[in-house]
Amino acid sequence: HQPRPDDVSKRRMDVYNDLLFNAIEGGVSFCFPITKEILSEDHWNAMIRDFFIVHRCQKHAYREVPGEFLDYLLHERSDHPEDPVFLRQFMHYEWVELALSISQEVITMDGIRAEGDLLEEHPVISPLAWVLSYDFAVHKISKEFQPQQEEQEKTFLIVYRDRDDEMGFMETNATTARLLDILEEDHTLTGRQALRMIAEEMQHPEPEVVIQGGWKILTDLLQRDIILGTR
Repeated sequence: HQPRPDDVSKRRMDVYNDLLFNAIEGGVSFCFPITKEILSEDHWNAMIRDFFIVHRCQKHAYREVPGEFLDYLLHERSDHPEDPVFLRQFMHYEWVELALSISQEVITMDGIRAEGDLLEEHPVISPLAWVLSYDFAVHKISKEFQPQQEEQEKTFLIVYRDRDDEMGFMETNATTARLLDILEEDHTLTGRQALRMIAEEMQHPEPEVVIQGGWKILTDLLQRDIILGTR
């Protein structure tokens, strides 16, 4: 936080600070509209001012401001008793939509069979599909619903951008999240092999039931462009 230069009047510096604050607040509120609605105006403005003072931005493009704010929130903001217990995770969830919408990743179908066999070949996951897990039902949080403690079970979501650049959100479960994780980790596995691993981890007495159920899940993910095809 640099002192005011001697050749700049206090009034001029105040005008500059107000302009800068308003620009930052506008960029942050655009990405986090529900958070702004949930918090009181004083709480929201105090948080923006704390970011303004504490954080040194690494990226200066206007559209990068929300990501810088999230970095401040996750790594630099000290504990504030008035902050909702879900604040950090919920603001991450709000940020994801913007981050995916401006991602420079592109979907390419080179070497991918759009109508390949999801069980006998390797299902290819879109680079624009993010599997997320939270301790709160972040997709339900609103002015009316604000949890006071973590849920007993984690919430799993897939946020994605399809080939038409349309955004999509899908609530899923730990098993589907694990399946996508396995496929992402080992690109040599077929869908059947990955699902058999799931069945073994679950100690399921009938692996074929898991495989057939998994095939239906993979088919649904294919229709949403979360899975692009097979290789």
